[in-house]
Amino acid sequence: MTLTQVTLDGSATQVVERPDGAGHYARAVLTPQTLLIDADDTLWANNIYFEQVTADYLRWLAHPTLQHADIRQILDDIERANIHTAGFGSLAFLQNLRECFQLLMQRPVVDREAAEIDAMATALLEHRIDLYDGVADTLVELGLRHDLKLVTKGHVPEQQRKIDASELAPYFSSTHIVPTKQAHTYRDLVTELALDVSATWMIGNSPASDINPAREAGLRAVYIPNPDTWVLEHAAVDPDDTGILTLQRFSDLSTVF
Repeated sequence: MTLTQVTLDGSATQVVERPDGAGHYARAVLTPQTLLIDADDTLWANNIYFEQVTADYLRWLAHPTLQHADIRQILDDIERANIHTAGFGSLAFLQNLRECFQLLMQRPVVDREAAEIDAMATALLEHRIDLYDGVADTLVELGLRHDLKLVTKGHVPEQQRKIDASELAPYFSSTHIVPTKQAHTYRDLVTELALDVSATWMIGNSPASDINPAREAGLRAVYIPNPDTWVLEHAAVDPDDTGILTLQRFSDLSTVF
């Protein structure tokens, strides 16, 4: 195992060659950092519940000519078009389901149908919070060495319910529910919290919300891919950007930080 002292953007780091000899390296950060940590699909499962409701909706809709994949593409397009006005979360999703119905059926939703759509989407407001393996233990360990802040986007009451149900709030020095995650969001957090951008990292599963805009704002980032990430959160991540680390599991953070 090879240990080498290097500098990453001015911070002391330690590069450790992995035992597998596959050319992969883990950087052990030696100085205290501020870690901004995403919630949905980073700390706990979230999008799988939206996917389950979508599948139920497609079966219920029973469109006479369109295949499920075609309808799903139309729904994705509606969500993409509405995201800047409707925002994120279950209520926005419910609005998009209704709009999709009206577009495909070429008529308004009647009361009975609206109630049935509401019933499907209501599950999203009540679903249990399942933490990913090792999350709590990893947060405990990271908190011994670094300042942890939870940064999640969406409808405030909905996100707060999930935070409360997760019982993870005590592991963070502060929690922040923001309506969107763009470069200006991270710049505002840097200003509000008086953060040192050279020692601040955004950690999450979404290239579109967590990784790329954080890098645009001058922060470093840790990308933890999740196969269940919402399609609208997909985006390319620059493989040559030395300010981005990619880890396979949340628990791997304790080997880096």
